[in-house]
Amino acid sequence: MVAPDLYRPATGDIPDAPGVYRFRDADDDVVYVGKARSLRSRLNSYFADPRSLHPRTYAMVNAASSVDWVTVSNEVEALQLEYSWIKQYDPRFNVRYRDDKSYPYLAVTMNEQYPRVQVMRGAKKKGVRYFGPYAHAWAIRETVDQLLRVFPIRSCSKGVFVRHERMERPCLLGDIGRCAAPCVGRVSEQEHRALAEDLCRFLSGRPDSFVRSIERRMQEAAAIQDYELAARLRDDLAALRRALARSAVVLPDGVDADVLGVVSDELQASVQVFHVRGGRVTGQRGFIVERTVEADDSDLLEQLAMQLYGEEGEDGSAMAIPKELLVSHPVPEIRILTTWLSGKRGSKVTIAVPVRGAKRDLMETVVRNAEQSLNLHKVRRASDLSSRSQALEQLQEYLDLPLAPLRIECIDISGHHGTDLTASIVVFEDGLAKKSDYRKYAITDHKDDLAAMYEAVTRRFGRLSPDGEDDAEQTKSRYRPGLLVVDGGAPQVQAAVAALTALGIDFIAVCGLAKRLEEVWLPSETDPVILPRRSEGLFLLQRVRDEAHRFAVAYHRQRRGARAMASVLDEVPGMGPTKRKAVLKHFGSVRRLKGASLAEIEEVPGVGPVLAKTLLETLGASASDGEGGAGQDNNSGLTAMNGGINVTTGELLGEASEHGSAAD
Repeated sequence: MVAPDLYRPATGDIPDAPGVYRFRDADDDVVYVGKARSLRSRLNSYFADPRSLHPRTYAMVNAASSVDWVTVSNEVEALQLEYSWIKQYDPRFNVRYRDDKSYPYLAVTMNEQYPRVQVMRGAKKKGVRYFGPYAHAWAIRETVDQLLRVFPIRSCSKGVFVRHERMERPCLLGDIGRCAAPCVGRVSEQEHRALAEDLCRFLSGRPDSFVRSIERRMQEAAAIQDYELAARLRDDLAALRRALARSAVVLPDGVDADVLGVVSDELQASVQVFHVRGGRVTGQRGFIVERTVEADDSDLLEQLAMQLYGEEGEDGSAMAIPKELLVSHPVPEIRILTTWLSGKRGSKVTIAVPVRGAKRDLMETVVRNAEQSLNLHKVRRASDLSSRSQALEQLQEYLDLPLAPLRIECIDISGHHGTDLTASIVVFEDGLAKKSDYRKYAITDHKDDLAAMYEAVTRRFGRLSPDGEDDAEQTKSRYRPGLLVVDGGAPQVQAAVAALTALGIDFIAVCGLAKRLEEVWLPSETDPVILPRRSEGLFLLQRVRDEAHRFAVAYHRQRRGARAMASVLDEVPGMGPTKRKAVLKHFGSVRRLKGASLAEIEEVPGVGPVLAKTLLETLGASASDGEGGAGQDNNSGLTAMNGGINVTTGELLGEASEHGSAAD
């Protein structure tokens, strides 16, 4: 640790201009990013009398060893650069708002020829209209079930749509009137798209015009004694009203606003965001963050708005910015934030603290939700937070480490009789899994577990320099690796140590956790270390090891399934490498391929009717082989099927495929 006086810049060297500054630690990792109207005034405040500093600010200044800055022309540019640096470096003393779960959205795929309504999670895609987020997926499905009576657009997958298109027969939803059945030509492409656009307008918070239109048509039908049509319109009207009942009217019609409320204590803050469109609450999000450097609730709201509307999706677009932001506390730099948001939206955005009327009542509801969320979080995490801290302290003591291992990485090797060897690396920071840093490697040059371990360690830490400076990927982490855990005993530990030694790395501690007696092996000890069975330290090591094993097995099954399918496709005449790769990507497993119909196989890009028929005949012939061969194929198919399920589950949950599935 470097004393602040040793790296404090001279006052005359700091420009008296707006800009953004970075504090770095001894490893050159950025620990804090901030902006200032006057860099000289702001930076000098960090090096004031330590007794006058907030405890968290004092901890940040003492954790750093240097500070640098960049000047900009105005404060709006400073706000933009601050957000970019926070996103790039992920400093541990900055507040980062992350959802504790993946919220589902109701999505309408307007980028398809025949738009589809469905539940979606994860990153947003270009050309898709999103509504929400919602707290539960079942709420979306119940809403969609009501709306399909009035807006019968397709809700089926592409495979189902193509299958019924070839069959020239609609599905059950088409038969019962919940789908306009564009697959069989009951409506044209333009008519179906018009239905989808009407649904989007209804979900955008403009339902009254549709309700009045249906009421008028119902009365006209009754006037001419067309009671069958009037009854159907009456049922449609009831369905719309049931769907509208799920989103309460909280503000006057036509009001588009996001309501941001924050409640905090000395350690944590809870933020709730209500999305109001057309006067109705259409979505809600919640965040729990840890307080870092000195920041009041107003600063937290400013950072939330900056990160909430600055985060970009896959298509480069950010979250839709409403006309109005209602906040529970005054924002300190309201003019700068308003200018920035207005520029991103393309029209004026206002930020205000409601003081009376319906907006004030809604703000009280949002703040009350934030308070309840914070209390619930404290109850759930109280024991967990203390146990994680205790586990890290115990590992430091039992393994004789110089510091608590704030970042733990674990490597596991998975294989089947020396074939299809794979290595997985999982990462835990502060005792919690950090899935974005998970890695997996295919081991192709070795059939021995120890050689595979040596290769995996070399590939993982090959770009980590001996002085602790990692590549760009590692600089995004809060901590450098403090402990490397390998799944195994003394031989696996020695293989890992040999790889680190060859790389010139001596600052990462290594230990092995053997499954038989759950003993811990250290490189310098001939006998294992036995941790108390009920200790939090051993429990944390077990969690890390089991997660690495799960991740490795999932990847191993995926590779074995792909190899089994490739061996089947090798027997198909006319199946070249490009088409084989396309079939592998489309179906993912032998079982799915064998269960596919001719129409489904023809959906694969590059596979025509003749090749699809040949492939289907070849698969049928292989399935009717002798009992011994069939049994062997079935085993391979089962492995491939499991791998396929993992990928599908990950897609449904909106998770990255490399993270595997929790079902493993």
